[in-house]
Amino acid sequence: MVIVGWIIVLILSYLIGSLPSGLIVGQAGWKTDLRKRGSGNIGATNAWRVLGPRAGMLVFAMDFLKGVIPVVIASHLVGTPWSLVMAGGMALIGHVASIFIQFKGGKAVATGLGVITAMVPQAAIITFLIWVLILIVTRYVSLASIVASLFVPLQMVVLHCPAEFFGFGIFCACLIILRHKDNIQRLLNGTENKIH
Repeated sequence: MVIVGWIIVLILSYLIGSLPSGLIVGQAGWKTDLRKRGSGNIGATNAWRVLGPRAGMLVFAMDFLKGVIPVVIASHLVGTPWSLVMAGGMALIGHVASIFIQFKGGKAVATGLGVITAMVPQAAIITFLIWVLILIVTRYVSLASIVASLFVPLQMVVLHCPAEFFGFGIFCACLIILRHKDNIQRLLNGTENKIH
């Protein structure tokens, strides 16, 4: 029974994470393929820039839930810290390498925040506040996302979370930084777009 629970958790987590929220919202509500507009990314930031705040917030909410739901499912079907981490990790992998769009995807920020919210709400609140602070000061979404992600593993230690959660924090931060490598280059070159 435990093995069946694990199989369900892993498969469902990946499939839920794979749902291309930005593509769904853009095509369903605005008849727009975000992959062909703006930065070409299907995440909330590009949706906000191309389609407006309402679309951006909707994409963010859907991507956020893609992180929350798998962890909740894992907590009911298996219930161990390792199962929560694996569910969250598979959701993130699905988000950045979606089976529905030729294994491409977003940058894992909103989905990562959703996973952390389901696992450690206090850490999610602090992470979000750090993100908002950096965004207000710099107006760079990418920089805010990178800096906030670096605080995730540190918070897992400060809040005395299971070692598995600390490991997930490192994985999440590394994945977000990797997905922002082009943004980092543009930040260094002074060509990164600010949000208004």
